[in-house]
Amino acid sequence: MAERSTAAVDVADNSGDEPLTAEADQSTADGVAQNRERDTDIDEAQGSGGTEGPGKASPPELHSGHKLARRYRLEECVTRLDGFSSWRAVDEKLRRAVGVHVLPADHARARSVLAAARSSALLGDPRFVQVLDAVEENDLVYVVHEWLPDAVELTALLAPGPLEPHDAYQMVSQISAAMAAAHREGLAHLRLNPNAVLRTSSGQWRIRGLAVNAALRGISSDTPQRTDTEAVGALLYAALTQRWPYESDAYGLSGLPKDVGLIAPDQVRAGVHRGLSELAMRALVNDGATASRHESACTTPEELVRAIGEMPRIRPPEPAFTAPPEYQRTTYQQGTYGRPAPHPGATHSVPAPPPPLQSRTGKALKWAVSALLIAALGLGSWQLADALMDQGNKSDDTNQTQTPDGDDKKPTPPASTPIAISSAHDFDPGGDGEEKPGDIDKVYDNSPSTYWQTDYYLSADFGRLKSGVGVILDLGKVHEVGKVTVSFVGDTSVELLAASGDASSQPTSFDAYTKVTEGSGTSVTLSPDESLKSRYLLVWLTKLPQIDGEWRGRVADIKVTS
Repeated sequence: MAERSTAAVDVADNSGDEPLTAEADQSTADGVAQNRERDTDIDEAQGSGGTEGPGKASPPELHSGHKLARRYRLEECVTRLDGFSSWRAVDEKLRRAVGVHVLPADHARARSVLAAARSSALLGDPRFVQVLDAVEENDLVYVVHEWLPDAVELTALLAPGPLEPHDAYQMVSQISAAMAAAHREGLAHLRLNPNAVLRTSSGQWRIRGLAVNAALRGISSDTPQRTDTEAVGALLYAALTQRWPYESDAYGLSGLPKDVGLIAPDQVRAGVHRGLSELAMRALVNDGATASRHESACTTPEELVRAIGEMPRIRPPEPAFTAPPEYQRTTYQQGTYGRPAPHPGATHSVPAPPPPLQSRTGKALKWAVSALLIAALGLGSWQLADALMDQGNKSDDTNQTQTPDGDDKKPTPPASTPIAISSAHDFDPGGDGEEKPGDIDKVYDNSPSTYWQTDYYLSADFGRLKSGVGVILDLGKVHEVGKVTVSFVGDTSVELLAASGDASSQPTSFDAYTKVTEGSGTSVTLSPDESLKSRYLLVWLTKLPQIDGEWRGRVADIKVTS
């Protein structure tokens, strides 16, 4: 989509895209380096209000207040370059701000832009700025997309300095996972840079211009996954060092010194997280020429996601608590209540108070009240003692009636005993039948640091694709089950189902299991209301937590007791 010029628009209004220039007309298909060089020229050389490129169709005469489809009212022209125009607009039907990019229908790239916008809209991934409409009408092609006034570009976030390690970790985790999902659907970005990455007020990272930015500029690549993976590596490099990992300056960042080559982030700046530095280099140096200090290169976003998953989790910094002010002691002297104590060494004459006056009536009243209080206390004590003696007699009679042998102890219930899990199997009847089977043994390995996890989904309810996924536990033989305790990573909703006690083999149909109970949380104890005898139990996940910007379930440990 046509993007707005960062030189022309305040950073807070960042739901538009980057400016389009005549330099982008030349198609690029010969590798990552040429794409990167031209990206820098496009994004850094242009200001606002550029002129149209030669040989391009003249942009239509649009103005503030003009309506498209009798719905989108144009408010402010953000960019008018190279035959394109980008606008901040209002969707009068839904009463919300949107961004609109307009180009003539006979423009050389109109067809490819329209196709790219519609493909991006079909993805429907909330980690990308959503395409809301893509229409050809009245000799115009216009693309309508989300407007995010509360989001800030990575370019602006890096202006004061590099990101904290936890923020950089969150950024690369969410961006990598989003691009892996896009490539699984056959979509590439090819223009992923600090201007295309936004962080919302809730801390979520969003990507704009998927597929459309490259179509607008006529950019293609023979290795799209490698191109996008290197771009993610460049974003992480910039986030760690506040430097662009190439010799040329770009996106408000200084490039590396000339003739030095690509050096690791922890060699550019002191205090850089070593694991993130290694990760950036694995993504950037992904053509097989990896340096000796680095592990194997990451050539696809999926490999980058896997490498991030193998890293120790980087936790957020501890909040800084401000110490309370020191307690101020105040000294009071007789006759100075409500006023500060005098300074040390200062002398003040304090007049002695006059002696209190007390009449004979007051003395008599005092003695009378004292006598009444003593009488009341004596009467109350006698009644209390009498009540305690009666209660003691009744207690003795009750004990003699109930326990003639003198043994008043209640029988203790038998202690629960662990039931060994013979084997476990992943269960996904709403999908292909399997859900990450390779790690299923980790649910009963008695190690809370390991876990089995589901695939990722677009929402907590499995993207509305299925009712849930789960784990089938084989107890080896029929047992009387007292409770099942499940530990999760993240707040998860779960149900316990059981197969019939006379099942001779593991049921493969969801209907063969009967719901026993349910619960939610990070540690859930599922206790049957009635006696339960079964060999096969189904731990069924019904609602997933959001972990690292995506929804997936993680089961760390399951214990069964009688």
